[in-house]
Amino acid sequence: MPFVLDNSVVCGWLLDSQASDYADAVAERLQADRAIAPSLLHLEYTSVLRAACKRNRLIAQHAQEAIRQLQELPIDTDLDAPDPTLLLSLALRHDLSAYDATYLELALRRQLPVATVDADLADAARVAGVGVLVP
Repeated sequence: MPFVLDNSVVCGWLLDSQASDYADAVAERLQADRAIAPSLLHLEYTSVLRAACKRNRLIAQHAQEAIRQLQELPIDTDLDAPDPTLLLSLALRHDLSAYDATYLELALRRQLPVATVDADLADAARVAGVGVLVP
């Protein structure tokens, strides 16, 4: 079953400091399944990689390679821009950032669980009825 992939999981693949058993399990799940993410995901992980380079935790060449590897994964990008009024409503209702509300909106629209290690987004996904991926 497909699932919505949150940047918190991707960060676990990119940075040792954010690695987790859950992120590893989601990576394994991608060997047999597909994920979907809003286009925001690409901006978020690029920003994380930039910050890692600026803090000398990663060199630019490795960051570029990480982007290439991520682009090869079975992750579909949803190109439909969510309605900002809906995002605001979700963000306020579930006390989420607009970024996290974007993942929740996609999960609700597609009726898919969310793969996340972000506790607030996970709680919101459960309350909203789409749930959290159990890899």
